[in-house]
Order: sequence, then C-alpha cells, then structure tokens
Amino acid sequence: MTELRHLYSGKVRDIYELDEDRLLLVTSDRISAFDVVMAEPIPDKGRVLTAMSAFWFEHFADVVRSHLISTALDDLPPECRKPEWEGRTMLCRRADMLPIECIVRGYLTGSAWKEYRSAGTMHGTPLPDGLLESSQLPEPVFTPSTKAEEGHDVNISFDDAVALVGAELAERARAISLELYSRGAAWAAERGIIIADTKFELGLVDGELVVADEVLTPDSSRFWPADQWHPGSAPPSFDKQPVRDYLDALDWDKQPPPPPLPDDVVKATRDRYVEAYERITGRSFDDWPGVNRVGA
Repeated sequence: MTELRHLYSGKVRDIYELDEDRLLLVTSDRISAFDVVMAEPIPDKGRVLTAMSAFWFEHFADVVRSHLISTALDDLPPECRKPEWEGRTMLCRRADMLPIECIVRGYLTGSAWKEYRSAGTMHGTPLPDGLLESSQLPEPVFTPSTKAEEGHDVNISFDDAVALVGAELAERARAISLELYSRGAAWAAERGIIIADTKFELGLVDGELVVADEVLTPDSSRFWPADQWHPGSAPPSFDKQPVRDYLDALDWDKQPPPPPLPDDVVKATRDRYVEAYERITGRSFDDWPGVNRVGA
C-alpha cells in the first residue's frame, strides 16, 4: 500500500506525497480575503478550481505539458479514495518549481495600477501617459514576482527574474506564459469574460518546463464580465467579490479572527465560481464528480 504523507497545506490546497515521483493535490473549499482565511468554506469551490484547471490543462496541451496525471479517484491508491475528495484531487508529477510567479497582465489593475498611479510605471517599466484604472494595455505584459514564504509577493523586473532562474528559463517561462494568457483570454472573450490578469506556476519535470498547480481559475486570475468593463473603474469579478464587498462594509481591521460570513454571501460567492466555470468551459458543473447539489 502506498504511504500517504502530508507535505504542506496552503490557504486552499493540501499537498501529499505518494512516492518520489508523484504528488496528490487536494483543493479545499477554504477562502481567504485580505490574506485571512475565513471560517466558513465556500461549497464546491475546490471542485470548481480543479475542474477549471483540468479543462485548461487539456486545452493548452499543444502549447505546454502540465504536471497533471489524473483527476479521477479511481486512479489513486485505495487510501486516497475518500468520498469527500471526489472532484477535488489532482494526481500530479512532482515538479521542481520555479522560484517566481509568472504573472501576465492584459489590463491595468491591482498592484500594477497602484504603481502606475504613483510612478507612471509597471514593474519599473514606463507606460504611456493617460491610462485609467482597468485600461487595456497595448499588449499583454509578462510581469513576474517573487514567491514570498510570508507576507506578500514582491513585483520584480524581467532582469530580476533572469537573475533568479537564468536567461534561458526566464525567456521560456515568459514565452509560455504570454501564449497561455493570449489564447485563454481570446477563448474567454468569445464567452463574454475578460481575463484582466493571471498567475501561472511553472516547474521542471525531467528537465522539461511544464505548467503546474492551477491555470486560469477565479483564484489565480481576475475574470471580469465584458459587458460591465469600463476604463476608469474596477469591474466586479467572478471570484470572491461578494466576500470582499461584505468585509469592506464592516468595521474590521483585516486581522484574524475574521468576522462570520452570512449564508447569502457564501451562496453568492459559490454562484460566482460556478458561473465562471460554466461560461468559460461550456460545461455543466453538475456533471463534475462529487458536486454538492443540496441548496445549490
């Protein structure tokens, strides 16, 4: 029997080691806001992230291989076939992950907007004058960051990325990230969704650069409804927006413990995630294994 060893738990994912070559990623329903994990889970959130990543891994297979082997419980050792894990597991090849976040921005928002507003630059590179919040950039830009063990990641220049991983790997990571973003954004645009920016995780498997972790999900990307996008304001997003909006309206210092989330906020957030999956993939989320249909 394969021994299941717990390696790590993040804000959302739990990682287990099956053997020296394979890992098991289990995506939970945990949700964080302002870097604080909420007490209430979002039903089926982990299944949405798993289903959407599996869709994109397959969709991008002609561009780059992924670390994914299978999302089926039947492909796991018997001790891993837990009913509560159905639809939220990824059996993966172990990868030597790059020490950078491979971020691609197509629109000026988030930390990039804050930097532009104060300095007229994005990751230190000058941008044209007169851009507004949520403006579309002339072309998608690769804007890497560090991976912080604690606190926030730090935006870095491409030259800084080269210093961390070497010129060849940095160039390859940039080319792959830009291609994945451009193709994904075009696919989503046909379905009425703007992908404003996203974060890819890349790593090496047997010397080959692969895409890993999650791809173009509501947790790793900003999805905007195209019909609500107007430069000069921040559109609502298909993710934890109901949670953020609720918490922003409270007198909370953004430090643990978090305030409880009302049932309607939890349901609205679940609905956002499910809608993003169904609009982008064209598939019914009810067809994904293990979906909780009670009260959905």
